[in-house]
Amino acid sequence: MRRAPLLLLLAALVPAAHAFTKAEMRAIAAHGPWPPAFARDPSNRASGNPDAIELGERLFFERRLSADGEQSCSRCHIPERSWTDGLARAQGLALTDRNTQSIANVRLQRWFGWDGANDSLWAQSIRPIIDPRELGMGARQVAALVRGDADLACRYRKVFGEVPANDEAVLVGVAKALAAFQETRVSGRAPFDEFRDALLKGDEAGIASYPEDAKRGLVIFIGKGKCNACHLGPAFTNGEFHDTGIPFFIEKGRVDPGRHSGIQKLRASPYNLLGPYNDAPERAAAIGTRHVRLEHRNFGEFRTPSLRNLAPTAPYMHNGSLATLRDVVNHYSTLSPDRLHADGEAILVALKLGEGEVRDLVAFLESLSDGGGTYARRRFAADCR
Repeated sequence: MRRAPLLLLLAALVPAAHAFTKAEMRAIAAHGPWPPAFARDPSNRASGNPDAIELGERLFFERRLSADGEQSCSRCHIPERSWTDGLARAQGLALTDRNTQSIANVRLQRWFGWDGANDSLWAQSIRPIIDPRELGMGARQVAALVRGDADLACRYRKVFGEVPANDEAVLVGVAKALAAFQETRVSGRAPFDEFRDALLKGDEAGIASYPEDAKRGLVIFIGKGKCNACHLGPAFTNGEFHDTGIPFFIEKGRVDPGRHSGIQKLRASPYNLLGPYNDAPERAAAIGTRHVRLEHRNFGEFRTPSLRNLAPTAPYMHNGSLATLRDVVNHYSTLSPDRLHADGEAILVALKLGEGEVRDLVAFLESLSDGGGTYARRRFAADCR
């Protein structure tokens, strides 16, 4: 007879499973479905072309695409590290100023790089090739590599019809092939996706299989935290730029202007979508570039990253200054408004989370990772035919 009261007491000590409201379910539904359907990039005639993807994959791992013959795209975007490098700031021929971003899901972006200095994935692919701190090449050296290697030249012709005499055009073709490969890198389904779909279908078993701490963290994410104001949609990002209170000093006497310099670089770039290398008819893809405006508040703003596959890509933020997801959550929990622009958007306030809430929000963020599916480089034919 004494057992029933004891069971009731134990039940009272165990938190009940959260019952999601209709508003919460709508917010959760907005983060899917995943994965998204593929859509070609109209500014890149190589987009979706299997021959271009193959050429791009070869070039991605090609060390001769660097001034010292030792660097490659894959030296910073390491497949086994979820296409990042684990460093606070990327290291190519020299130390750079920013953290390496994953190329997973990169095709879903509208602006590219932490500062949005490029408006297409192929233009973004040119940047590290010609940056003296990264691969340190010029158009002439890239064109010489393609023309001087019979296999690369053959594969280039299969994609573009010819190897042009114009060195810069060859560089752009290389970048468009690299972009075609990067477009194929999409993260897999994560535990959150299985839960989201189960919730919408009313699948009780699927709902129950999602950890309770992740459910509580999800409620904070879409509720108290309002994290989905910026990290929205299936990719968990609005793709825009914000001041998040992270210092933009690189070192004594040197700052990173972020989006402010990114807009200036975008406008000055010969590779932007307003230029001659945009393959879209009538520059249809260049609307954003044509209308972007430079404002004072853009100083110190950086692009909102996707939260998918976040767990294996530490350290975090544009300068790699936060080592763990817990550090990231604590940053937003204790954020000082004095660190934010006075003339910018009043989006961020300190969340003031308790210890348990911090753990729950971290658990939710970890549930956005796909478990680290392995990438296997394809075996290509030895010779181009």
